[in-house]
Amino acid sequence: MLIIKNVRKTFNKGTVNEKKALRGINLTLQDGDFVTIIGGNGAGKSTLLNMIAGAYPVDSGIIEIDGVNITKQPEYKRAKYIGRVFQDPMKGTAADMQIEENMALAFRRGERRRLRWAVTPKEREFYRDALERLGLGLQSRMTSKVGLLSGGQRQ
Repeated sequence: MLIIKNVRKTFNKGTVNEKKALRGINLTLQDGDFVTIIGGNGAGKSTLLNMIAGAYPVDSGIIEIDGVNITKQPEYKRAKYIGRVFQDPMKGTAADMQIEENMALAFRRGERRRLRWAVTPKEREFYRDALERLGLGLQSRMTSKVGLLSGGQRQ
């Protein structure tokens, strides 16, 4: 469950360029909820998502995931709870790595890094099954470089 309580964000505070991006946002999402955030340019959509992910600090308010207050946690620690798909398909993937290697990096986010085989046979099967459910035909291209995929396939 994601709970956002009275979250505020102002950019360039105290200057002529001050911009109040978020003003007391409250939101509660249950596991499995599907939400669309709609608004014009500059409405604060990306700011809200960046604050949840930890890319921007919260000026005031609280962000909780499954009862854990993550408001002050850095982005790399929040990665254990939060996955993102960026609008720019070049972000969030390593173009020179294989599809299965990119999936392994994403699947292991938030874990402690250590030396080991890049992708185990068990993980490979798990990733293949996950890709097959998407219906994009990518399960047969697990060893292809991500840079060879279209933008939509990368996302």
